[in-house]
Amino acid sequence: MLFGKRDLRESFERQAEKVFPSVLGTALRLTRSREDAEDLAQEAIVRAYDAFERFDGTNFKAWMLRIVTNLYINRYRQRQRGPQLGSLDDEGAIEPVSSELELPDRLLFDNAVGAEIEEALAKVPEDFRLAVILSDIEGLSYQEIADATQVPIGTVRSRIARGRSLLRKALEGYAMREGYLKQGATE
Repeated sequence: MLFGKRDLRESFERQAEKVFPSVLGTALRLTRSREDAEDLAQEAIVRAYDAFERFDGTNFKAWMLRIVTNLYINRYRQRQRGPQLGSLDDEGAIEPVSSELELPDRLLFDNAVGAEIEEALAKVPEDFRLAVILSDIEGLSYQEIADATQVPIGTVRSRIARGRSLLRKALEGYAMREGYLKQGATE
């Protein structure tokens, strides 16, 4: 049986290595914090490894993103319910780090999605942002998003539509400045 477990572990590692950029990217977009995203992605990998024997084998990426999403939602709910620990001094704490433009994840986002889109996406309310990220960036189906977020598929559709609409409005000024959109084309 030891051979079977090693095969299972190697299979998990191969698949996890392929989808890790999506796992970390989704975690970064959800948390908007590199440190929190790394913690979230790492916890998702550990949870997935522990549960890999129960994976049905159909879509590893969707399964991993569902784990990341569920962990994020659970953490968010815990923060909303629990006491807020920390001090006001912590809020203004400044760490010596390189400029934001030099962060590896920032460089990746600038090339993959664009800073303007990332900034606009960060302003979209949580539920809508999550649906847009899972659909438009990670390529999950509506059913996979419904499963991951535990809401009806109709809710997923409306959240994606609303999220895209908010994103479109947030990007109109940029699109006009860059010449992608002409004045009066949105009216």
